[in-house]
Amino acid sequence: MTERKPPGVSFESWVDRQIRESADRGEFESLPGFGKPLASLDAPYDELWWIKGKMHREGFSSLPPALALRKEAEDALEAARAAPSERQVRAILTEVNEKIRAALRMPPPGPPLNLTEFDVEDVLRTWREARA
Repeated sequence: MTERKPPGVSFESWVDRQIRESADRGEFESLPGFGKPLASLDAPYDELWWIKGKMHREGFSSLPPALALRKEAEDALEAARAAPSERQVRAILTEVNEKIRAALRMPPPGPPLNLTEFDVEDVLRTWREARA
C-alpha cells in the first residue's frame, strides 16, 4: 500500500482494489483475530470506546489510585476465596497486603483509602470452613 493513487481513478475504487489484492495474496490471514467475530459487536455504542481500550491496554485506570486499590483488594479477596489451595490464598493475600501496606505508608491522592491489611490466617480459617 505504498503506491500513490493514480490520477483519474476514483479513491474508492483504488482502495477497494488494494484491499482485494491484499486479500487475494492472503495478507489478512496472519492478522490477530482473523476469522473471529468482533468482541464489541453486540455492545452498546460508546463514544469513548477507543480511549477506554487504550487505557486498558496501557494498564491505566480511570479510577483514582485509592479507589483502584480498594477495587483490587475486593477482587483479591474474592480470588482468594475461590483459590484451590492454601498456598494460592496466601500468595494472593500477601501480594495485595504489600500494596495496601505501601499505600498506608504513603497515601495515594484522592478519597481516603479506608483499607487495612487482610488477616491471612482469618481468611484461611474461613476458606477451610467453606471447604469442609
